[in-house]
Amino acid sequence: MTTKLEAPLKRELSVSGNAYTLTITPEGLTLVPKGRRKGFSLSWQDLVSGDAALATALNASLLHASSPRPAQAGEASPREKSKKGQRSSAGATEHGRRRSGASAKR
Repeated sequence: MTTKLEAPLKRELSVSGNAYTLTITPEGLTLVPKGRRKGFSLSWQDLVSGDAALATALNASLLHASSPRPAQAGEASPREKSKKGQRSSAGATEHGRRRSGASAKR
């Protein structure tokens, strides 16, 4: 016979040589690196419905898409590209519009 989970259950475990704390609650589970406050949470509902697998796949694809690629020979670095795209702010007001005519000579 199984025991109903009514209170948090904490266990320490090691993954690839790193210590983690696993907390199992009636709402879900949380895996936190030892000595830290934030970690990975998963609700039982997400696990059962398959949303957890979908979220994992989405995060993996976003991480892959946002990883920086090495610059090709002769290609400007992202920092250089952003500098080229910036306009001078000389003569601009707080709202980003340029003053014109008599109002600019105040």
